[in-house]
This record gives sequence, structure tokens and C-alpha cells, in this order.
Amino acid sequence: MSSPWEIRRRLSEAINAHDLHRVLEFYTPDAVLVTPAGIAEGREQIGCFYEQFFKAFPDYRQTAWLEVPGDDPMVTEWTFTGTHLGPLLLPDGRELEGTGRHITVRASCMASVVDEMIVTHRDYYDQLELYSQLGFGLTELPAE
Repeated sequence: MSSPWEIRRRLSEAINAHDLHRVLEFYTPDAVLVTPAGIAEGREQIGCFYEQFFKAFPDYRQTAWLEVPGDDPMVTEWTFTGTHLGPLLLPDGRELEGTGRHITVRASCMASVVDEMIVTHRDYYDQLELYSQLGFGLTELPAE
């Protein structure tokens, strides 16, 4: 029997290997992934989220640097890095074409495991930090 932390660490290994099939094996069929970019419900949507990120950042890698003691939820602080070479889906549905820029973004996540499967996974990072590193800044909205 694997501990929740072993499962979380193996998920990170699968993410860093960009092994989408293996990534999805760690989630329950009705798992929920919440990120600043949106909510993915179920393996199909979660798979689409990771697939899109792997295409946008072919060298995407996450590195944990703090694991907070406790199993439910597991809390990790980490950094993700990558080079933006493919299209990145923006929250409004547009795509930002590859910029060739390298990113380093600080993040944290909380995950809950039940019966050796991830049921909820919440990633937190500053989208403005990510977009600024990609050269994509804020714009002023037109007055209503």
C-alpha cells in the first residue's frame, strides 16, 4: 500500500516525464483539478489540461522544495520551469503562440488522496507572474 505522499511524488515524476497516460492513472475517474487557468473535472478534462501544458512547454518540469507534514490535504510548495514553444490556451479562450521565453514560476498545491487515488488537486500560482515572464501583460478594459 502506497502512502499519499508516495502517490503525490510519483504523480510529479509522471508529470515531469510528460507521461499523460501515467499521470491520469493517479486520479479517480471523477477527480477535480483546480488551477488559476480553470477547473478540470474528470480524467478527460484533466488530461486535456496537462496535454495543453506539455505542448506549450515541451520541457516543463516541476520541482518541490517544501512538503508540509500531514496527509490530508498534502501541501507542497514547488517551482515550475519550462520554455514556451507551443500555443498556450488563455482563460478567455485565445491562444498565445510560443514566445521562446523561459519561465520560472513559484507555486503551491494541495491534494487529497482516497484509496490510493487523487480525488482533488488544487494548484496555486500567480498568473500575472507567468504572463509577465511570457511578455504578455495586463490590458485596460474598456469602460462600460
